Amino acid sequence: MTRNRMPFPGISFLLADRGGLVLLAVLAASAVLVPVLNLLIDPGSALHVPTYMVSLLGKYLTFALLALSVDLIWGYCGILSLGHGAFFALGGYAMGMHLMRQIGERSVYGNPELPDFMVFLNWKELPWYWYGFDNFAFAAVMVVAVPGVLAFVFGWFAFRSRVTGVYLSIITQAMTYALMLAFFRNDMGFGGNNGLTDFKDILGFNLQSDGMRSALFASSAMALAISYAHCRFIVSSRLGRVLVAVRDAENRTRFLGYRVEYYMLFVFVVSAMLAGLAGALYVPQVGIINPSEFTPANSIEIVIWVAVGGRGRLYGAVLGAILINYAKTFFTGALPEVWLFLLGGMFIATTLFLPRGIVGLRPSLSFLKRKPRAPGAAE
Repeated sequence: MTRNRMPFPGISFLLADRGGLVLLAVLAASAVLVPVLNLLIDPGSALHVPTYMVSLLGKYLTFALLALSVDLIWGYCGILSLGHGAFFALGGYAMGMHLMRQIGERSVYGNPELPDFMVFLNWKELPWYWYGFDNFAFAAVMVVAVPGVLAFVFGWFAFRSRVTGVYLSIITQAMTYALMLAFFRNDMGFGGNNGLTDFKDILGFNLQSDGMRSALFASSAMALAISYAHCRFIVSSRLGRVLVAVRDAENRTRFLGYRVEYYMLFVFVVSAMLAGLAGALYVPQVGIINPSEFTPANSIEIVIWVAVGGRGRLYGAVLGAILINYAKTFFTGALPEVWLFLLGGMFIATTLFLPRGIVGLRPSLSFLKRKPRAPGAAE
């Protein structure tokens, strides 16, 4: 007898994921359709997508990538990180430093080397840790390297010491709070309370142009699609099965001979690098990065996105991030006095009635489908 084989064995991990395939199809279509509707359709047409909406949608996609990184460790390995906002902010600062170096003599003070805030604070020379950020390739490496190194050092000590559960959540939150306090200091060389802003261009293209805004949106969509496929490959592999075993029974997995701390460290570093990438895509689209991105409340909100969308379903995290941030944008404009209560009520309702998140509605509605009758069964 011949075995049934998948037509494309190299991508079988995607073909078995229907929700993921829908997500990838939507992202691919959006990466093409949104720029076309923005650049080629007349602004007076109902089909035209304004530039501000392109930037807003791009920001939602970066948040979706951030939620994806959290779901990779929380949904599949049981690591509840309340400090992922730190990795997001570090990636954003790395990109912001590059954008600041590109301003040059067009700055307010006209200094070709020093950013305006350094001139204002009477800095005499550029700090050593700013060297190299005038090169885009170097900055792109730092976007993922800096969060990755921090996650490796943090995870190495935490996981080898078997710090898990609520204790790990607390120290991750302490980490991001400490970084927030450090980046608020003017003598750190990152702009202090004001952060980095007034960016001009990237790769020689004006950041304020419609074409660049559309290109950043398309880049965010492609980055999210590639990152989703990467995460799906991890969780569908043997490594992913070990991660689920760690989540469900860490001590038993350790007893079977697996070096649990190595698996946790690997996925934690990958997740931090994805969060850094999200931050790097976020900064040129919003035009600023400051220490408020390190606020512990931001990291807690990321966890809420994942919980509302559906923990343990990668596309659920993406859906939750986009829906909640869209709701926040809508409510702050339509109902500014009560939007916090509406969002809070949505979170509470999800916890009480949708413990598996929005994507958990699909199995719960299966009673609406007529089940096939077994052969030979009586009417």
